Amino acid sequence: MIKLIVIMVFLAGCTSVSAPSNYVYKEVETRDFTLATWQKITEPQEVYKIYIEGDGYAFDRHGKPTQDPTPKGTLVRELAFGDNSPNVIYLARPCQYVKSPICSVRHWTTARFAPEIINAEYETIKQIAGNHPVILIGFSGGAQIAGLVATAKPGLNVKKIITIAGNLDHLSWTQYHNLPPLNESMDLESYRKQFAEVPQVHYVGSDDKVIPSVLVREFVGNDDLVVEVNGVNHNEDWESIYNKVWSER
Repeated sequence: MIKLIVIMVFLAGCTSVSAPSNYVYKEVETRDFTLATWQKITEPQEVYKIYIEGDGYAFDRHGKPTQDPTPKGTLVRELAFGDNSPNVIYLARPCQYVKSPICSVRHWTTARFAPEIINAEYETIKQIAGNHPVILIGFSGGAQIAGLVATAKPGLNVKKIITIAGNLDHLSWTQYHNLPPLNESMDLESYRKQFAEVPQVHYVGSDDKVIPSVLVREFVGNDDLVVEVNGVNHNEDWESIYNKVWSER
């Protein structure tokens, strides 16, 4: 369980984050972006669990791009901060919490999986974990990030990929919802063979209208790797899987 003693970190845009006292807020500098992370590292030679944030508050309720994609939901932070594994990292996406000079609306819309985005996420994980084994846990668009840093950027020692309501094929996703394609983004489809070689499990919500389970099943192509959670939508009610994710080592 999350410790009752917490620290408050106040970031750009008056955003505040409550984290357990054993997590340290660190900004990681990469070539193009500064990324926000919260880190708990107690056994540096062991597995690192990296929780990768989703697309965040990329669009408002009217479907218009926002000026700040910092997430309003707490699902990924709850998972990370509740994990008692020795090495746990909550990893934000570029332009969330911290605005780099390069940040523009395209980086959380059409270019949300652009090469510079994937490079920044990869560089951050590499700086933190080095050659030690990592488990990548990606929520929503964070699943695409996990897949791409594991396959398009060789160099990480990826032990397993876990996705939650994961957007693994953004072209199929935009077609399903009749949305414009993310034409400035890399696509995990291009690395499908490499992705299939990584141990993985994918949690999908039976009531998820944002990432319907059929899209995940079609991309993965193996129902044994997909776990459907009844009564769960995209952003809420995932508590029943917390212990399963926390038990991964």
